[in-house]
Amino acid sequence: MEPGAERVPVSPPERLRCLEDELALVKAALGDALRRLGHCERLLQLLPHAPNGTVPDPPDPPPQSISVGTQTEEPPESGGHRGGPQEPPPPGSPPCPPAPPQSSPEPPGMDSPPTAPSPAPPAPRKELLRRHSSSGSSSPRRPLSRKAASSANLLGGTPESRPKEPTLSPVSRRGNYNLEGVSVKMFLRGRPITMYVPSALGPGGLRADLPPERLQLEWVYGYRGRDSRSNLHVVSSGELVYPMACVVVLLHVPLRRQRHYLRHSDCVRCLAVHPDRLRVASGQAAGVDKDGKDQGAHLCVVDESNEHMMSVWDCARGAKLAEVKSTNESVLSVEFNPRDSGSIITSGKSHVYFWTWSGAALTKKQGIFGKYKKPKFIHCFIFDGDGDVLTGDSEGNILTWTRGAAGKGGKEWFQLSQQTRAHEGSVFALSRRRDGAVLSGGRDRRLRLWSNRLGAVAEVELPERFGAVRTIAEGPGDELLVGTTRNALLRGTLSGGFTPIVQGHTDEVWGLATHPSALLFLTCGHDRQLCLWDGTEHTLEWSMDLGDTGLCADFHPGGQVVAVGLMTGRWLALDTTTHHPLAGGSDGNEQLSVVRFSPDGSFLAIGSHDNFIYIYSVTEGGRKFTRFGRCVGHSSFITHLDWSKDGRFIMSNSGDYEILYWDVAGGCKLLRNRFESRDREWATYTCVLGFHVFGVWPDGSDGTDINSLCRSHHERLVAVADDFCKVHLFPYPCARPKAPSHVYGGHGSHVTNVRFTHDDGHLVSLGGKDTSVFQWRVLGGPPHTGGDPDSR
Repeated sequence: MEPGAERVPVSPPERLRCLEDELALVKAALGDALRRLGHCERLLQLLPHAPNGTVPDPPDPPPQSISVGTQTEEPPESGGHRGGPQEPPPPGSPPCPPAPPQSSPEPPGMDSPPTAPSPAPPAPRKELLRRHSSSGSSSPRRPLSRKAASSANLLGGTPESRPKEPTLSPVSRRGNYNLEGVSVKMFLRGRPITMYVPSALGPGGLRADLPPERLQLEWVYGYRGRDSRSNLHVVSSGELVYPMACVVVLLHVPLRRQRHYLRHSDCVRCLAVHPDRLRVASGQAAGVDKDGKDQGAHLCVVDESNEHMMSVWDCARGAKLAEVKSTNESVLSVEFNPRDSGSIITSGKSHVYFWTWSGAALTKKQGIFGKYKKPKFIHCFIFDGDGDVLTGDSEGNILTWTRGAAGKGGKEWFQLSQQTRAHEGSVFALSRRRDGAVLSGGRDRRLRLWSNRLGAVAEVELPERFGAVRTIAEGPGDELLVGTTRNALLRGTLSGGFTPIVQGHTDEVWGLATHPSALLFLTCGHDRQLCLWDGTEHTLEWSMDLGDTGLCADFHPGGQVVAVGLMTGRWLALDTTTHHPLAGGSDGNEQLSVVRFSPDGSFLAIGSHDNFIYIYSVTEGGRKFTRFGRCVGHSSFITHLDWSKDGRFIMSNSGDYEILYWDVAGGCKLLRNRFESRDREWATYTCVLGFHVFGVWPDGSDGTDINSLCRSHHERLVAVADDFCKVHLFPYPCARPKAPSHVYGGHGSHVTNVRFTHDDGHLVSLGGKDTSVFQWRVLGGPPHTGGDPDSR
């Protein structure tokens, strides 16, 4: 710390986490020292003694292990998993001597054959923006929960009773694998993770090139209406233009076809359409927020800084012509006066300003409310046929503003001339029809038609499931298009009612499951909705209220039953045709993070945040569930799990980066020797930790950068969802550090889940806070790859 610098206070949780990390490093260093001593003792026993009693020079030290977590060839200090189960070494090695006494309460881990690591400085970490909200803000990760006792205490036996390690030659394989390629070690947050190399693979047989397949965004499900305004328009081609996440979507409703603009780097918050209806201006959360336009030559922008800087731009040259601080209060809308390009209006929290623009100068006059109550928010405004301004406010009123000239110099004044009661609650949207009539929509879910003198003509109430009216646009003829606060787009008329053309989730989405034999998939999230989507027609087949936050889901192999895991620790099995519950239960009171049926559908595994995996036997085609057992051994919450192809074994990951294997058919037993599982084949591969996928981890990862992973059914691709709004496509197996990948943007928040469809022709990805669901088409690859050959 520099002299005179103030010491930054550290919160108790942060200090506790630092102490825990230091303790883990001390334990790791102690375990490493003990392993070195034991290795030296074994070498001394094996070395022949010279006749004169001296000991010959020892052989070369074992090769180093590669450090994948920091992408360096010199590994940091290593040690066993804190709280993890002790694992016997691979068979064939000489017996280990008893370890000397140690002060640490936990024995050192024995996850790998002995190595000779040396301390190395951490590699420089590439700074990436981690987004856990749609606004792009970053948030610290909570420390891992430690609710169960160390699983090392659950295993018995002595070193003599354990399988022996194989006799290995201390010859390096190009420095990439320790001890003849038997294992590889990666580090996450200083913790070593040992993975055994399958016997059929080796350094020479692993690909490090990009996969020939690529992704193309085919469909974006959802619409951003919960917190955006005036973001639905119709362009000259008849397509609807609206934002979702970082994508500007162009939807042709009759043809059910979408086009996408993908060059935004954060969530799109506002849109403005040029008067020629051919050009569109869009603003993202990290930059501008609200915009307006005049007759097409200029664009007015208000950003989201504290001063809400207002600027006018030349559209043709992209040059800024004027800029000024507008207000410290929120600005919700801005528009040029269509009759006077030198007049601009802004509205927002407790204000409506009438601006005059001349050259590089922008001056404002505040609207005078006079005898009327000043509303807290003015959400929207339009210009009527007489040149007056109509505003909609949080009191449910439509206010009519007139202007004139008075006083010295003919200065303009702006004052209210009429107040019209329009809605119960806020007026969120105003629109002027081609015939001069006015449309209004509000929190009361009512859409009302007014004459040009604000006389009520007609109204319609939207169904409650769609929420309040957020924005209104005119379609062909009498057709109206309505965006709602529950992220739906509706089409219809005042007399005939409205039907949805776009629907989506309204809160963070986490659960995803693809159908085993059809282009269907399920999603669930914090909005408590379970949704079944048709990937062919790009429609919502049905949705139902779960009554609780849904976090994970999986289809039974028969396709008629789906299991859903909830935040409260409950799980449900539902019939996908009738939507009726078939079974359910509650295992503890911690949230469930993964549910997975075995390949033949005879078992259901449920991973919980209470550190256990619950196993149920399944009969009658997925309609009867019976408790079978419980897998006990993890020292932190379960994050991912997969079944073996024969349906007998499970591989699982936990929040403290453990990789454990279980014999379910043999009574949910923990397999002590992970070396024996290295050649086991897995029906799915969604575990983010494992030899086949360790190359997907980015340089300098802290262990939380990857949220989800999925291997394709033809076992050639791995799709990855990361914390930096990206979807990656890697080759499989991906067992090389810094493996290359195709990277795809579009999500505006952390990507929570990815899954391939049944034929590998599509990939589905979920956004977190941006509530988006993306459907990608898989292009390229061998001819039998899923997807449309005509599109390649």
